[in-house]
Amino acid sequence: MVAELIRPQLDAGRIVVCDRYTDSTLAYQGYGLGLPVDVLRDLSATATGGLVPDLTFLFDVPAEVGLRRTAVRQLSAAGTDRIEARGLAFHQRVYQGYLELATAEPERWRRIPGELSIEAAHAAVVDQLRILFREV
Repeated sequence: MVAELIRPQLDAGRIVVCDRYTDSTLAYQGYGLGLPVDVLRDLSATATGGLVPDLTFLFDVPAEVGLRRTAVRQLSAAGTDRIEARGLAFHQRVYQGYLELATAEPERWRRIPGELSIEAAHAAVVDQLRILFREV
């Protein structure tokens, strides 16, 4: 994905937005499943050629709240996916992993409180993007 899609767009001077990247691997496989985070970090760096986002948003939703939201969504959908089907303890580890990742690199991460309305969360993201683009 990096070599074929992301890097060429960046090289062309374009902005790239991803909904997930290597931090998700660290949170879900590392913190959630218990695989060695340092090994996953090294593998991710190799796979991406060391490409790290300039800005990462953490939509801060505790595991319990997130699982309740997916349960409501599933009432009108096809059912639970394999990640959502994992227990609360797994999702709590993932959540804690994201918090640790954000704490370790505060200059890159921006926390968006999960209790905000969709409109307020959108406005918070736009504000952070405006700040980033003023700095570039």
